[in-house]
Amino acid sequence: MAFGRSSRRKRPVEPVTLKILVAGGFGVGKTTLVGAVSEIRPLRTEERLSEAGRPVDDVAGVETKSTTTVAMDFGRITLREDLVLYLFGTPGQDRFWFLWDELAQGALGAVVLADTRRLEDSFAAIDYFERRGLPFTVAVNCFDDAARYPADAVRSALDLDPDVPLMMTDARDREAVKDVLVAVVEHAMVLSERRRRATVSI
Repeated sequence: MAFGRSSRRKRPVEPVTLKILVAGGFGVGKTTLVGAVSEIRPLRTEERLSEAGRPVDDVAGVETKSTTTVAMDFGRITLREDLVLYLFGTPGQDRFWFLWDELAQGALGAVVLADTRRLEDSFAAIDYFERRGLPFTVAVNCFDDAARYPADAVRSALDLDPDVPLMMTDARDREAVKDVLVAVVEHAMVLSERRRRATVSI
């Protein structure tokens, strides 16, 4: 029996898997972002806020928050047939930062989620990724009751390098979050190519 070209089955595509961190301050929407876009049921490590934690958990601006991530959030999204992202949401409070080094291993890049009501809470994450040389994109989570500022004003307030992408987003909206993740991957790829060329030219 002869087999024509049309009868050949396509070989299954082996997807490239990339690790992306989702970081930011306490209550900024990291768990919401991972949950909004994940195609699997997200793994969450949330615990209820307790009276014992009140002295160290600053809830100013997010008074209605009743839980907190104590290890990580985990989700997965297939951007294309050949590209899968694994998302790792970091805990926001200072006392859990010792986990960041573990979570950052092998990551392609990161999203730093920001809230204009507590913009200073983003500084620690930005400093962390700058020190590690890990590409990141800043995504401003536009809460319904938060003031709106021009992107240039937010960029200036965060003292971002000109090549760091900054976007406005809604962590509840799947398509908006996908746009942020695509921006992270593209930014990381551009920086990787730039570094490769610099190495070759030496």
